[in-house]
Amino acid sequence: MKKVFCLLACTTSMLLTSQNDWENQAVFQQNRENATTFFVPYADKESAVLDKHTLSSWYMSLNGIWSFNWVPKPADRPVDFYKMDYDISLWKSINVPANWELNGFGTPIYSNIVYPFPVNPPFIPHYDNPVGSYVRYFQLPESWLKRNVYLHFESGLAAMYIWVNGQKVGYSEGTKNSVVFDITKYVQQGKNKIAIEGYRWSDGSYLEDQDFWRLSGFDRGVFLFSTDSLRVKDFFAKTLLDKNFKNATLDLKVEIENKVKNIQTVTVEIEVLDAFQKTILKSTKNLNAVAGTQSSIQFSESVKSPRLWSAEKPNLYKLLITLYDKNNNIIECVSHDLGFRSVEIKNGNLLVNGQYVYLKGVNLHEHHPINGHVVDKATMMKDIEMMKKNNINAVRTSHYPQSELWYRLCNKYGIYLIDEANIESHGMGYGRQNMAFDPTWDAAHLDRTISLVERDKNHPSVIIWSLGNEASNGDVFKKTYAWIKERDSTRPVQYEQAKEEKATDIVCPMYASIFHIANYAKKKDIYRPLILCEYSHAMGNSTGNIREYWDTIRTYPALQGGFIWDWVDQGIATKDENGNPYYAYGGDFNAKHYPHQENFCLNGIVWPDRTGSPQIAEVKKVYQSIQFQDKDVQQGKILLKNEFAFTNLKEFRFEYEVLKNGISIFKSNFDADVLPLNTKEIQLQLPEIKTEKGEEYLLNVYAYTKKTDGVLPVGHAVANEQFMLNSSYFDKVTTESSAPVLEENENQYIIFTPKSVFVFNKKDHAKQKSGLQSLKHNDIVYVNNNIEPNFGRAFTDNDFGAQLHIKNNVWKSAGLNRKLINAEVEKNANAIILKYTYRLADVSADLVQKYTISGDDKIKVETLYSTQNEDIEYIPRFGNIVVLEKQFENLEYYGRGPAENYVDRCYGSNIGIYKSKVKDQYTPYIRPQENGNKQEVRWFTLTDNDGKGLKFEGLQPINITVLNYLYEDFDIGLSKKQTHTNDLYPRKEVFAHIDLFQQGLGGTTSWGALPLEKYRYKNKNYAFGYTITFINK
Repeated sequence: MKKVFCLLACTTSMLLTSQNDWENQAVFQQNRENATTFFVPYADKESAVLDKHTLSSWYMSLNGIWSFNWVPKPADRPVDFYKMDYDISLWKSINVPANWELNGFGTPIYSNIVYPFPVNPPFIPHYDNPVGSYVRYFQLPESWLKRNVYLHFESGLAAMYIWVNGQKVGYSEGTKNSVVFDITKYVQQGKNKIAIEGYRWSDGSYLEDQDFWRLSGFDRGVFLFSTDSLRVKDFFAKTLLDKNFKNATLDLKVEIENKVKNIQTVTVEIEVLDAFQKTILKSTKNLNAVAGTQSSIQFSESVKSPRLWSAEKPNLYKLLITLYDKNNNIIECVSHDLGFRSVEIKNGNLLVNGQYVYLKGVNLHEHHPINGHVVDKATMMKDIEMMKKNNINAVRTSHYPQSELWYRLCNKYGIYLIDEANIESHGMGYGRQNMAFDPTWDAAHLDRTISLVERDKNHPSVIIWSLGNEASNGDVFKKTYAWIKERDSTRPVQYEQAKEEKATDIVCPMYASIFHIANYAKKKDIYRPLILCEYSHAMGNSTGNIREYWDTIRTYPALQGGFIWDWVDQGIATKDENGNPYYAYGGDFNAKHYPHQENFCLNGIVWPDRTGSPQIAEVKKVYQSIQFQDKDVQQGKILLKNEFAFTNLKEFRFEYEVLKNGISIFKSNFDADVLPLNTKEIQLQLPEIKTEKGEEYLLNVYAYTKKTDGVLPVGHAVANEQFMLNSSYFDKVTTESSAPVLEENENQYIIFTPKSVFVFNKKDHAKQKSGLQSLKHNDIVYVNNNIEPNFGRAFTDNDFGAQLHIKNNVWKSAGLNRKLINAEVEKNANAIILKYTYRLADVSADLVQKYTISGDDKIKVETLYSTQNEDIEYIPRFGNIVVLEKQFENLEYYGRGPAENYVDRCYGSNIGIYKSKVKDQYTPYIRPQENGNKQEVRWFTLTDNDGKGLKFEGLQPINITVLNYLYEDFDIGLSKKQTHTNDLYPRKEVFAHIDLFQQGLGGTTSWGALPLEKYRYKNKNYAFGYTITFINK
């Protein structure tokens, strides 16, 4: 380890004076303190236990308003602003923390791979590198005058110089790492001036090419803290469990810094408190602290039967370290969360406390819809709550260390963290041109790695270190891996670019296919688990086939989970010129002259405000840790599989119900005592079921929390499953009625019943197509337009990525361009049958639209598609569009819901009866696209507020999409447009899409992967139908 620090020091000293510091990879800090654990000193134990920084008399927040000056390039900066007599009276102001670009200073840029500046490392363009100059004054407390004073930035800037009272303190690079300066010799009694010169970009920006908004400014807080000349500099607490994972040893190394000129004898006391502030361990040792340097003291203390920490059971203790002087007076007391837990790779599996665990994860960027990279505690708590409620137990801090507060919340509420270094150089490619292969960049890589580990080493929630993201497998990563393994033997280390080579303890690919991960798991002599660092790219309307991923993961022990990309849509709230709100993405804010990747920042399973998108229902179901399996469900036998590693299922309340045609007819409950990682057969007591035609019976089983658990309330549903018991639903009992009356003229067929009039056009006209034209019942017009055949959909982001907007473009007009070949009418004793035959020239196919109208006012609509065209392989969609008058705004349906769902994303949507306003069926994807589908619908109704309307019932399961939009209102072009939700205006009509099928969404990637084969539909013959009846209430 000494060699590493020597490399850092020696390389840093090789200053290339001909270059700016911010264009010199050898210079990434000057006079900065070495990275340590994050803590604040307190004057007493009571305050340290509470660990609220404001309780410390030795803490001073510098958050709030600072004087601020912004210029677009370095040459324009106020060079002498740090001087005491410099006039800043005309400067503007800015909050700290805050991002410049979201406060009127510069342009917000979203970019994924491409750097937002010309690539020529380590150089940055001088014509476009904004500089922000900060000034703040503070009063130094009298009690601090004889103490040491430190300036702490919870995160820095791309490059920044610091002055205090006109004297240069130092320099630092890196936007997401903590930065600390000793400013003791620069401060004075009374009023003091801090000046900061910050650059938007520096050579360090070449290592920060993450897929996020490129924003400047302080993302996190700034504060001062004060210490005695004798202080706790750092500590590393390791909790070592015995082979039975029952008892523990606390292995604690404490670093004491002595800035006095002679040896000082001090006493170091350590104390561990449980959740009730009861002391379970206390030990003291004396230390002769060497003058002018650091001295370390080692504790190794036995702890009998501690309550172990895990994401399921986040049992926390409080570690207190108190430093006493020779007279036994408290010098200072510091504290930190302590969790007794172990993490290891054993026999090819990741184990926590000796137990096999699944990581059911997401990737998380720091993002706030208004404040950009500045994320407050309330937003973090929303994240924690949404994650826990939706069965997410792990987060990868993509791709940098996050706010220290986030780690404390994950400690408290139970989230496993993969903690990642602030390193990504994706835009340099993966070959030898990447800086990771250049030894002159080694020190910069190592510095970021050291900063990560030293700050976060004591957090129990951190179970895996990550060397960075998409930065090639350059030589430097062997060195950073080796450094971490020497520094911390208690955690595995991973790195995606190492693939199956050395320098990673976990094989952690991104976007590996289901086939790929299964093949890995089938190998012999596997000694590392595979955990997907990124998968299920959730861009726009996505997250299809995640169930198949987890079916595969649960099949092979070598597969232990993955991290969805990603958690939150990175949309920034703004308004258009008319005051209409929308979320901005790449290319907005007049940033089109910068490289950008449009809406590639919108990959979340929650919206920017942390409300759930439809995708999260699927994630919750797939991630649930209670699995219900069919043993012989018709006889009431199910298997209950417990995937929890530390939770007995007796902690949950189980209920079940039987539904007949969507209506609950029987409810009961049961208890389940199932040990962690075990399976047990459960016998349910079901009622006698005799299925008649037109009936089906479903069984729903639920698991609920019995008590409050962190953010989970009593009665929260943690898991559910739905089983089909019996179904004869589509075997309908037929009834006979008298035939209606038919009249015809040159252009129309007009059919009468006592209460209704049905009008059909015989021929195609310029403004009206042949076929059904209007439905009128009791003098109310329900439909006043054609029933249109439809084969297209608004393209999703995944469609664009797979080039389906080109391949499937022909289907958009296939139905519209139909040519009438023949129209026939037939009458029998019960009905009138109209049959229209069309040629679909665009796709070389034939279509028959058949209507059967009976005297009881029922219409049966049948659509038949036939083709012999082998040039077109797949059909994206097959169905009809029925246009209703606007007053029919109330939707009720029996099918999958309530969330929007598709054929490859419907596992989290149970079959049931659901109600909604039509306007609420629209899903506001930030870039408008296909939305609103419902799978496996049996029937649906559209009614007005008086209860009058239409009922549609499938002759087989149907899909429906009911909106106040046509699908062409969304983006269906041959290229993406810069569209947003404020560009959409609801139409006056109600558009009911009734489909036999719509192809899946996909989700493996958004740049080429198609939906799985079973969720695509071959171009072959198809037929489907449904009935329409009038509702009168």
